[in-house]
Amino acid sequence: MTSQVPLQGTELIDCAKANANQGIAVAAQQCGYNDDIATFERELQLATERIGVKINGFQDLTKTAVAVPRGIEIAPDSPTEL
Repeated sequence: MTSQVPLQGTELIDCAKANANQGIAVAAQQCGYNDDIATFERELQLATERIGVKINGFQDLTKTAVAVPRGIEIAPDSPTEL
C-alpha cells in the first residue's frame, strides 16, 4: 500500500527494502515520495546512517548476502554407510 506521507526512519528503510526488487521508482512511490527520487534516496541515506548502517545507494538494498560456509560438513556417504 502506498504511503500518503513520505516515510522516515526505520519505516522508510523497511518500505524501501520491501520494494527494492521492483526498482527505485516503485520504491519511492510506495514509500510516499512519488516521483521525487532524489529526496527519497537522500532520506534513505540519512535513515540508514541514523541506525548505523552504511549504504552507497538504493542499489545496495537489492543485493543479497551470500552465505559463506564455515567449517566442514561431516555426513555419511549414504543413509546406510558411514
